[in-house]
Amino acid sequence: MALICELDEQWSFVGSKARQHWLWYAYNTKTGGVLAYTFGPRTDETCRELLALLTPFNIGMLTSDDWGSYGREVPKDKHLTGKIFTGLSAIT
Repeated sequence: MALICELDEQWSFVGSKARQHWLWYAYNTKTGGVLAYTFGPRTDETCRELLALLTPFNIGMLTSDDWGSYGREVPKDKHLTGKIFTGLSAIT
């Protein structure tokens, strides 16, 4: 079980920057291990897909930046936002 899990996304492109491909992932902030990932557009639907992949892990809290899909899709009672909760500072 991961008590705290960080959500993030990153993009790359194939051929031209107009062809963006997004990787969404969740990782255990204590171990740094990736718990789940999915590929898709930067939409609420893809965010929901990632969250669905996390259900077996019984995660206590989810951290993320303040990007729109996270605010709309992550349960408010389990969501912490802001730079203080994300990035390498959250792992150590």
